[in-house]
Formats: sequence, C-alpha cells, structure tokens
Amino acid sequence: MQEVFYTVIEWLFWIGIFIVFYTYLGYGTLLYVLVKVKELFKKPISIGLPKPLPEVTLFIAAYNEEDIVASKMENSHALAYPTDKLKIVWVTDGSNDRTNELLKQYPEVTVLFQPERRGKTAALNRGIQYITTPYVIFTDANTMLNKEAVHEIIRQFSNPEVGCVAGEKRVETNTAHGATAGEGIYWKYESALKALDYRLYSAVGAAGELFAVRTELFEQMPSDTLLDDFILSLRIAQKGYKIAYCKEAYATETASLNMKEEEKRKIRIAAGGLQSVWRLRNLFNIFRYGMLSFQFVSHRVLRWTITPVMLFLLIPLNIILACYGKFTYIFLLLLQVAFYIMAYAGYMMEQKNVRNKLFFIPYYFSFMNINVIRGFFYLAGNKGNGAWEKAKRIQ
Repeated sequence: MQEVFYTVIEWLFWIGIFIVFYTYLGYGTLLYVLVKVKELFKKPISIGLPKPLPEVTLFIAAYNEEDIVASKMENSHALAYPTDKLKIVWVTDGSNDRTNELLKQYPEVTVLFQPERRGKTAALNRGIQYITTPYVIFTDANTMLNKEAVHEIIRQFSNPEVGCVAGEKRVETNTAHGATAGEGIYWKYESALKALDYRLYSAVGAAGELFAVRTELFEQMPSDTLLDDFILSLRIAQKGYKIAYCKEAYATETASLNMKEEEKRKIRIAAGGLQSVWRLRNLFNIFRYGMLSFQFVSHRVLRWTITPVMLFLLIPLNIILACYGKFTYIFLLLLQVAFYIMAYAGYMMEQKNVRNKLFFIPYYFSFMNINVIRGFFYLAGNKGNGAWEKAKRIQ
C-alpha cells in the first residue's frame, strides 16, 4: 500500500512539474519551433494599405477620466490618419466628475453618456449601436497610441481572413516607483508569445488597451463580462477569422501605482480569465477549432486554471517524496525552498521600495499565481457585476 501511495505522489509531482514548465516556458519554446518550421515552407505575405482608406471609429470607454481627457485628445489628434476618416467616440456611462464637461471642448467628438454605471462591457454593447464605420478601434482613456497605430491596424485588415487586430501593450519602465519591473517584463514576454501565436495561426485574444474589429463582427456580451476584450476577440476567432497581432501599433500606459494596486488588477484579470474559460468552453473542441483550440489551452486555459494549483501543490508533494530519502527529491525541495525564499525577499524589498530583479521576478511570479487562486473567490463574490474599482496608476 505504501508503495502505491509513493507511486501516485511521484506521478502527481512529475505531472505537476511538466504542467508548470509547459505553461511558462515549454509552450513558448514549442511555439517558436513550430513557427520556424512553418515559415520554412510558407513565407509571411506582405500586405499594404487599402485604397482608398476606410473610415474608422476610435472608441474610448471611460469612467471618471477628467485627469486624462486633455492628454488623450491630444494623442488622438496626433494620429497619422486623415481627420475626415477618423471618428472619435467616448462612452462615459456613470461618470460623475468633469469628464463630460471637458469633452464639450471638442465638438468633433461624439459623447455617449448615461447616468447609470453598469461597467465597461455594458458601455461597449450600448455604444457599438451608434458606430457606422466598417472598423472600430477600442482603446482605454489612460493609454497613448503611437502616431501610426491606426494605419498599421487598417493595414492588417487588408487580409480578409483577419477579423480582429490586437495592438501591443507597452508599460513605461522609466520610473522609480510602481509595479514597473514585474509588469513590464510580463508584458514583454506576453507580446513575444502573441506575435508567435499569430505567425503560427492566430493570436489568442486581445488587450483592451488597443484592439480593433470589423464592426459587423461585434457580438453583444453579457454585461457582467470581466474581460470584454478577450471574450469579444475570441468570439470573432470562433467564427473562423484570425486575430492578427500588430506590434507596429502600440498603446503605452504607466505601471500600477504600487503592488497593492497591481494586486487589484491581477485578481480581476484572473477572475475574468476563469469566467472566459467557461464561456468559451466550445473552444476545447479541437476537432472543430483545430490549431486555435491548441493555442487557447496552451496559452490561456492552463495559466488560469490548473497550473497555479499544481505550482503550489508541488511543495507538499515534494516534501512527502523527500521524506523517503531520495537525493533527487531532496535537491528539488531545496531548489523550491530557495525560490520561495527569494520571492519572500523580493516581497520584503518591495515593502521598502527597493528593487532587485533577482528577487523581484520570483516575487512577481508567485504574486501572479496567488492572485489567480484569489480570482476564483473574486468571481464567486461578484456575480452579475461588470463594474470594478480601477487600479490606480503612476501619473
């Protein structure tokens, strides 16, 4: 009986190691190899801008953004796209600060407002009914776009297989405070994975800071949806279109003010991820969706479901195995202990506003996975509510 117990624990331990490794390093490595093999036989096709340029709507869903209205409008006016082709729409539902008053200074802007605050998804569902252009670009009020962003996004739509374009999110890392180090490194890695995903077949979702869709493909979402950008983009992919990843179109924002504010964001994203996995469960059907199913599970589902659980189960499993005296398991346990000591040191240094990548990266990695587990409880306690408290960012 003891032998059976040991074998079961051993199998669970090595399965756990495989899942954690595959989720964070293995999939990226496999993806790189698959892309290289594919491109040996099929070179990427260069695409140009459509002529004439189509009309586009820049859609900004905002809640109490009085501090950023002027900067966002200055940035929007600086976009290198014909002004007669670019319409700007702000949906400001529930805002009770000076956002609407400040927007009156811009007669070229369409402002859609209702007093009730029902969350961003409800604002998107309501606002899209007023969009008449063939393409709509969604962006957050607190993110600034590069000058050529609209041109580069529209260029991607020249490919009729593309139904959604995901821009790149960039986090400013030139400040001494905030959750800069972890957030910046995380998004650089995410951007690399998204680019490889698209080169293989399709990006797996888009970030709300900057993404665009063919207006006709917009699908109304339940108002309690937490990750509207992810759900909307994957719904389009389910219809047989691809999500293009365009690093030449990027949105820049500042990092979270501190790790407490970053924690709010991570918990909400994790809760939204769990919600999305359930609502997009049809994508598990690999016989119907093929490569998209493989990418969805490998890039998204694992990190939002089983991987964080397996990561923290490795500790007690390893302790049990080490008790049997095998050097391999004692050594692996020491490695785990060393990793979490470094993570704790990173946490203690964070409390004192001291940064060291050697310690901060293990801390941020542990922090992300803990918040995935906390996201489950957030989701359970926020049923039917699509509005959330925004995380504060560095000004």
